[in-house]
Amino acid sequence: MTTTLDIIRQGPVARVFLNRPEVRNAFNSEVIAELTAAFGALGDDAGVRAIVLGGHGKAFCAGGDLNWMRAMADYSWAQNHADAMALAEMLWTIYSCPKPVVGRIHGDCFAGGVGLAACCDVLLAAEGAHFCLSEARLGLLPATIGPYVVRALGEQASRRYFITAERFSTAEAHRLGFVHALAAPETLDAQVDALVATLVANGPQAVKASKRLVQDVAGQPIGAALREDTARRIADIRASDEGKEGVQAFLSKREPSWRN
Repeated sequence: MTTTLDIIRQGPVARVFLNRPEVRNAFNSEVIAELTAAFGALGDDAGVRAIVLGGHGKAFCAGGDLNWMRAMADYSWAQNHADAMALAEMLWTIYSCPKPVVGRIHGDCFAGGVGLAACCDVLLAAEGAHFCLSEARLGLLPATIGPYVVRALGEQASRRYFITAERFSTAEAHRLGFVHALAAPETLDAQVDALVATLVANGPQAVKASKRLVQDVAGQPIGAALREDTARRIADIRASDEGKEGVQAFLSKREPSWRN
Protein backbone atom coordinates (compact mmCIF):
# COMPACT_ATOMS: atom_id res chain seq x y z
CA MET A 1 0.00 0.00 0.00
CA THR A 2 1.45 3.35 -1.04
CA THR A 3 0.54 6.76 0.34
CA THR A 4 2.76 8.97 -1.82
CA LEU A 5 2.31 7.36 -5.23
CA ASP A 6 -0.61 6.77 -7.57
CA ILE A 7 0.01 3.49 -9.40
CA ILE A 8 -2.36 2.57 -12.21
CA ARG A 9 -2.22 -0.66 -14.23
CA GLN A 10 -3.75 -0.67 -17.71
CA GLY A 11 -2.99 -3.99 -19.38
CA PRO A 12 0.78 -4.24 -19.92
CA VAL A 13 1.35 -0.60 -18.93
CA ALA A 14 1.95 0.67 -15.40
CA ARG A 15 1.74 4.38 -14.60
CA VAL A 16 3.57 5.52 -11.49
CA PHE A 17 2.71 9.10 -10.53
CA LEU A 18 4.17 11.04 -7.65
CA ASN A 19 1.10 12.08 -5.69
CA ARG A 20 2.10 14.94 -3.40
CA PRO A 21 0.86 17.91 -5.45
CA GLU A 22 0.63 20.14 -2.38
CA VAL A 23 4.48 20.15 -2.19
CA ARG A 24 5.05 19.92 -5.97
CA ASN A 25 5.84 16.22 -5.57
CA ALA A 26 8.97 16.89 -3.53
CA PHE A 27 10.28 13.65 -2.14
CA ASN A 28 11.22 12.51 1.33
CA SER A 29 12.26 9.19 2.88
CA GLU A 30 8.74 7.79 2.43
CA VAL A 31 8.62 8.64 -1.28
CA ILE A 32 12.10 7.16 -1.74
CA ALA A 33 11.09 3.89 -0.07
CA GLU A 34 7.83 3.63 -2.00
CA LEU A 35 9.44 4.36 -5.38
CA THR A 36 12.10 1.73 -4.68
CA ALA A 37 9.45 -0.85 -3.78
CA ALA A 38 7.20 0.05 -6.72
CA PHE A 39 9.88 -0.18 -9.39
CA GLY A 40 11.29 -3.34 -7.86
CA ALA A 41 7.88 -5.01 -7.98
CA LEU A 42 6.98 -3.75 -11.46
CA GLY A 43 10.35 -4.81 -12.80
CA ASP A 44 9.67 -8.35 -11.58
CA ASP A 45 6.08 -8.43 -12.91
CA ALA A 46 6.01 -10.45 -16.15
CA GLY A 47 2.75 -8.75 -17.16
CA VAL A 48 4.30 -5.27 -17.22
CA ARG A 49 5.84 -4.24 -20.54
CA ALA A 50 6.27 -0.48 -20.01
CA ILE A 51 6.23 1.99 -17.11
CA VAL A 52 5.34 5.69 -17.22
CA LEU A 53 6.79 7.89 -14.47
CA GLY A 54 5.04 11.21 -13.92
CA GLY A 55 3.65 13.54 -11.30
CA HIS A 56 0.21 14.87 -10.37
CA GLY A 57 -0.44 18.57 -9.94
CA LYS A 58 1.57 21.48 -11.32
CA ALA A 59 5.05 19.93 -11.22
CA PHE A 60 6.83 16.69 -12.03
CA CYS A 61 9.11 16.89 -8.98
CA ALA A 62 10.58 19.87 -7.16
CA GLY A 63 13.39 17.86 -5.53
CA GLY A 64 13.70 17.34 -1.79
CA ASP A 65 10.90 18.08 0.65
CA LEU A 66 11.69 21.05 2.90
CA ASN A 67 10.67 19.28 6.10
CA TRP A 68 12.85 16.31 5.15
CA MET A 69 15.76 18.66 4.50
CA ARG A 70 15.22 20.43 7.83
CA ALA A 71 15.41 17.09 9.62
CA MET A 72 18.63 16.22 7.81
CA ALA A 73 20.25 19.39 9.12
CA ASP A 74 20.52 17.68 12.52
CA TYR A 75 21.66 14.30 11.19
CA SER A 76 25.05 12.86 12.03
CA TRP A 77 27.42 11.87 9.21
CA ALA A 78 26.31 8.25 9.57
CA GLN A 79 22.64 9.21 9.37
CA ASN A 80 23.28 11.37 6.31
CA HIS A 81 25.16 8.52 4.66
CA ALA A 82 22.36 6.03 5.34
CA ASP A 83 19.80 8.50 3.99
CA ALA A 84 21.87 9.12 0.85
CA MET A 85 22.32 5.39 0.31
CA ALA A 86 18.53 4.94 0.34
CA LEU A 87 18.26 7.61 -2.37
CA ALA A 88 21.07 5.98 -4.34
CA GLU A 89 19.27 2.63 -4.17
CA MET A 90 16.03 4.18 -5.42
CA LEU A 91 17.76 5.77 -8.40
CA TRP A 92 19.54 2.52 -9.25
CA THR A 93 16.28 0.56 -9.01
CA ILE A 94 14.63 2.87 -11.56
CA TYR A 95 17.67 3.04 -13.84
CA SER A 96 18.24 -0.71 -13.85
CA CYS A 97 14.54 -1.66 -14.05
CA PRO A 98 14.30 -4.30 -16.81
CA LYS A 99 11.16 -2.66 -18.19
CA PRO A 100 11.35 0.50 -20.34
CA VAL A 101 10.60 3.62 -18.30
CA VAL A 102 9.05 6.65 -19.98
CA GLY A 103 9.39 9.96 -18.13
CA ARG A 104 6.42 12.33 -18.44
CA ILE A 105 7.79 15.75 -17.45
CA HIS A 106 5.77 18.90 -16.84
CA GLY A 107 6.14 22.00 -14.71
CA ASP A 108 9.20 22.09 -12.47
CA CYS A 109 11.80 19.32 -12.61
CA PHE A 110 14.35 20.39 -10.02
CA ALA A 111 17.30 18.86 -8.17
CA GLY A 112 16.45 15.24 -7.33
CA GLY A 113 13.61 15.47 -9.84
CA VAL A 114 16.24 15.86 -12.56
CA GLY A 115 17.81 12.70 -11.19
CA LEU A 116 14.52 10.84 -11.50
CA ALA A 117 14.16 12.07 -15.08
CA ALA A 118 17.72 11.04 -15.91
CA CYS A 119 16.99 7.46 -14.81
CA CYS A 120 14.21 7.13 -17.41
CA ASP A 121 14.87 5.57 -20.81
CA VAL A 122 12.79 8.04 -22.81
CA LEU A 123 11.82 11.56 -21.74
CA LEU A 124 8.84 13.48 -23.10
CA ALA A 125 8.39 16.98 -21.72
CA ALA A 126 5.72 19.61 -21.94
CA GLU A 127 6.68 22.97 -23.38
CA GLY A 128 7.06 25.44 -20.55
CA ALA A 129 8.61 22.96 -18.13
CA HIS A 130 11.84 24.01 -16.40
CA PHE A 131 14.85 22.08 -15.17
CA CYS A 132 17.29 23.09 -12.45
CA LEU A 133 20.14 21.38 -10.64
CA SER A 134 19.80 23.74 -7.71
CA GLU A 135 21.93 21.98 -5.07
CA ALA A 136 24.89 24.40 -5.20
CA ARG A 137 22.60 27.27 -4.15
CA LEU A 138 22.16 25.47 -0.83
CA GLY A 139 25.84 24.67 -0.44
CA LEU A 140 25.22 21.08 -1.52
CA LEU A 141 26.00 19.03 -4.60
CA PRO A 142 24.00 16.63 -6.83
CA ALA A 143 26.13 13.67 -5.84
CA THR A 144 23.79 10.66 -5.78
CA ILE A 145 21.97 11.76 -8.93
CA GLY A 146 25.23 12.77 -10.58
CA PRO A 147 26.12 9.53 -12.41
CA TYR A 148 22.69 9.39 -14.07
CA VAL A 149 22.49 13.10 -14.92
CA VAL A 150 25.99 13.18 -16.44
CA ARG A 151 25.12 10.16 -18.63
CA ALA A 152 21.82 11.68 -19.76
CA LEU A 153 22.73 15.38 -19.99
CA GLY A 154 26.36 15.02 -21.06
CA GLU A 155 29.57 15.97 -19.30
CA GLN A 156 29.98 19.48 -20.64
CA ALA A 157 26.40 20.60 -19.96
CA SER A 158 26.55 18.96 -16.53
CA ARG A 159 29.66 20.96 -15.68
CA ARG A 160 27.76 24.15 -16.34
CA TYR A 161 24.48 23.37 -14.65
CA PHE A 162 26.00 21.62 -11.62
CA ILE A 163 28.11 24.66 -10.74
CA THR A 164 25.79 27.49 -11.81
CA ALA A 165 22.49 26.04 -10.57
CA GLU A 166 20.81 27.94 -13.42
CA ARG A 167 17.36 27.06 -14.65
CA PHE A 168 17.14 25.77 -18.20
CA SER A 169 14.11 25.38 -20.40
CA THR A 170 12.53 22.34 -21.99
CA ALA A 171 13.77 23.61 -25.34
CA GLU A 172 17.34 23.72 -24.03
CA ALA A 173 16.98 20.27 -22.45
CA HIS A 174 15.81 19.01 -25.84
CA ARG A 175 18.68 20.71 -27.66
CA LEU A 176 21.14 19.06 -25.29
CA GLY A 177 19.59 15.64 -25.87
CA PHE A 178 18.33 15.24 -22.30
CA VAL A 179 14.68 15.39 -23.41
CA HIS A 180 13.81 13.27 -26.42
CA ALA A 181 10.60 14.98 -27.52
CA LEU A 182 8.62 18.13 -26.74
CA ALA A 183 4.85 18.41 -26.57
CA ALA A 184 2.28 21.09 -26.02
CA PRO A 185 0.87 20.56 -22.52
CA GLU A 186 -2.51 19.50 -23.91
CA THR A 187 -0.93 16.83 -26.15
CA LEU A 188 1.63 15.45 -23.69
CA ASP A 189 -0.47 12.48 -22.60
CA ALA A 190 -1.36 11.58 -26.18
CA GLN A 191 2.33 11.56 -27.12
CA VAL A 192 3.18 9.46 -24.08
CA ASP A 193 0.43 6.99 -25.01
CA ALA A 194 1.70 6.77 -28.60
CA LEU A 195 5.22 6.05 -27.42
CA VAL A 196 4.03 3.42 -24.96
CA ALA A 197 2.05 1.74 -27.76
CA THR A 198 5.25 1.56 -29.80
CA LEU A 199 7.12 0.00 -26.90
CA VAL A 200 4.57 -2.72 -26.16
CA ALA A 201 4.44 -3.66 -29.86
CA ASN A 202 8.06 -4.82 -29.61
CA GLY A 203 9.29 -8.13 -28.27
CA PRO A 204 9.40 -7.81 -24.46
CA GLN A 205 12.60 -9.79 -24.07
CA ALA A 206 14.21 -7.89 -26.95
CA VAL A 207 13.33 -4.56 -25.30
CA LYS A 208 14.77 -5.75 -21.99
CA ALA A 209 17.96 -6.99 -23.66
CA SER A 210 18.29 -3.81 -25.75
CA LYS A 211 18.04 -1.60 -22.67
CA ARG A 212 20.69 -3.66 -20.90
CA LEU A 213 22.90 -3.62 -24.02
CA VAL A 214 23.07 0.18 -24.08
CA GLN A 215 23.88 0.37 -20.36
CA ASP A 216 26.60 -2.27 -20.67
CA VAL A 217 28.39 -1.11 -23.82
CA ALA A 218 28.24 2.68 -23.41
CA GLY A 219 31.77 4.02 -23.13
CA GLN A 220 33.40 0.59 -23.46
CA PRO A 221 36.33 0.12 -25.85
CA ILE A 222 35.45 -1.94 -28.92
CA GLY A 223 37.95 -4.67 -28.16
CA ALA A 224 37.87 -8.44 -28.49
CA ALA A 225 35.94 -8.93 -25.26
CA LEU A 226 33.16 -6.54 -26.29
CA ARG A 227 32.94 -8.05 -29.78
CA GLU A 228 32.59 -11.53 -28.29
CA ASP A 229 30.03 -10.32 -25.76
CA THR A 230 27.80 -8.69 -28.38
CA ALA A 231 28.07 -11.75 -30.64
CA ARG A 232 26.94 -13.92 -27.72
CA ARG A 233 24.00 -11.65 -27.02
CA ILE A 234 22.65 -11.74 -30.57
CA ALA A 235 23.16 -15.53 -30.72
CA ASP A 236 21.26 -15.91 -27.45
CA ILE A 237 18.27 -13.90 -28.64
CA ARG A 238 18.22 -15.45 -32.13
CA ALA A 239 18.02 -18.86 -30.50
CA SER A 240 15.34 -17.80 -28.01
CA ASP A 241 11.64 -18.59 -28.42
CA GLU A 242 10.85 -14.90 -28.82
CA GLY A 243 13.57 -14.38 -31.42
CA LYS A 244 12.41 -17.36 -33.45
CA GLU A 245 8.78 -16.27 -33.21
CA GLY A 246 9.59 -12.73 -34.30
CA VAL A 247 11.53 -13.80 -37.38
CA GLN A 248 8.92 -16.40 -38.37
CA ALA A 249 6.12 -13.87 -37.96
CA PHE A 250 7.99 -11.37 -40.14
CA LEU A 251 8.66 -13.96 -42.86
CA SER A 252 5.06 -15.20 -42.72
CA LYS A 253 3.68 -11.64 -42.77
CA ARG A 254 1.68 -12.13 -39.58
CA GLU A 255 1.61 -10.52 -36.15
CA PRO A 256 3.99 -12.02 -33.56
CA SER A 257 2.42 -13.72 -30.57
CA TRP A 258 3.24 -10.92 -28.12
CA ARG A 259 0.92 -8.55 -29.99
CA ASN A 260 -2.10 -10.84 -29.71
